[in-house]
Amino acid sequence: MSTIVALSTPRGRGALAVIRLSGADAVAIAERMGLHEVQDRRATLTTLARPHDNEKLDQVLLTCFRAPHSLTGEDVVEISCHGSPAVVRSIIDTTLELGAVLAGPGEFTFRALSNGKINLAQAEAIRDLIAAQTDAAVKQASRQLNGELSNALAPLKEKLVEVIVVLESALEFVEDDLPAPRAQEIENELLAVSAGVEKLARTYAAGRLLQEGIKVAITGRPNVGKSSLFNSLIERERAIVTDIPGTTRDTLSEAIDLEGIPVILTDTAGVRETTDGIETLGIERTRRAMGDSDLVLVVLDGSTELGPSDHDLLTQTSHTRRLVIMNKSDLPEFNSASTSCINELQPINVSARTGEGLARLRSAILASLNNNGIEDGGLLITNARHYDLLCNAQRELEEARTALQMRHSEEIVLAPLHNALRFMGQITGETTTEDILSEIFATFCIGK
Repeated sequence: MSTIVALSTPRGRGALAVIRLSGADAVAIAERMGLHEVQDRRATLTTLARPHDNEKLDQVLLTCFRAPHSLTGEDVVEISCHGSPAVVRSIIDTTLELGAVLAGPGEFTFRALSNGKINLAQAEAIRDLIAAQTDAAVKQASRQLNGELSNALAPLKEKLVEVIVVLESALEFVEDDLPAPRAQEIENELLAVSAGVEKLARTYAAGRLLQEGIKVAITGRPNVGKSSLFNSLIERERAIVTDIPGTTRDTLSEAIDLEGIPVILTDTAGVRETTDGIETLGIERTRRAMGDSDLVLVVLDGSTELGPSDHDLLTQTSHTRRLVIMNKSDLPEFNSASTSCINELQPINVSARTGEGLARLRSAILASLNNNGIEDGGLLITNARHYDLLCNAQRELEEARTALQMRHSEEIVLAPLHNALRFMGQITGETTTEDILSEIFATFCIGK
């Protein structure tokens, strides 16, 4: 296998850059560039040069990790150099002249997988850890990188293998059907495995939100203060705010971090009857944003009586996960809209202008979404591929249980059990095809 090289830190200028080589010739290439005494797992300050003309490249800190005690399981050399793009380019070009080849996306991690240093679930966790933008996302990716998902699956797969062995033995050596008590024991064991798989799969509702971000749409009729509330929540002047109704003609989104949870806020055009073609398009986008959101903030003007547009919007969102916001609590006229009907909705009083009530609103947003179990402290399935495989495995397990209850032959019961085991093995890469692996690692950054 060829020796690969890539920049492992982000492109562009910086104080330092890290170049990584992995493969059988990694150490030899480093030695030919000027490192005469390689010490394993020890950083060495040295000056690199081009072998053919001895032109100095840079003074670097070079560390060698010999196989198999390295990230990839191969000889690995890491070069910490100055972060000039010209310096980085010169060093990489020299390694290419000496026989290295440029690494593809995720190729270092792929080699770690191939050499048994990590499993596929852990490899995907590396990608998720790099992409994580909040503390909660970092924690979940770290848990999976440390093998928590693999550990959760291990006893389920072991129990499933035990059942398969019993049924295979019965198929091979027992002429009569399994005794009813033994068949009941096997059914109970399959029920326990199925429950464990289902428990993991159920966490995807929260894991998806954590990975993709919670979509929150701010909606209401014109001039209720949606854009002001949007600016206050993101803590900067992002949306244009005026007293002219219909100023916001399109949706505007911004990501924020609420106590480690990623939230994507979307400011929308005010909903009302209009003959303006452009405003109509904006209102159509508002309705689409509401439909795509995990939570809708319905903003009302607490300083005026509610109008038909307010009541229509409350009706339209009555079956949607929502929070009702009474804005402009700083005005003397506030509470003129406080009818018994609105009070039953338990509105949150805020002032987007002064910030009053925003802390309570942020807490309410988190509380309304915590029903998904984001903050329960447990392991969450954040990967759609893992979720699909768990659902497929559970379906096969239920099919096997049904066949067992109907006293079908062992062959009929075993077929879905083998499928379930294969699906669970695909999560950690034990039974994953090369095509699927190529598709997964194509999403990785180069140098990782």
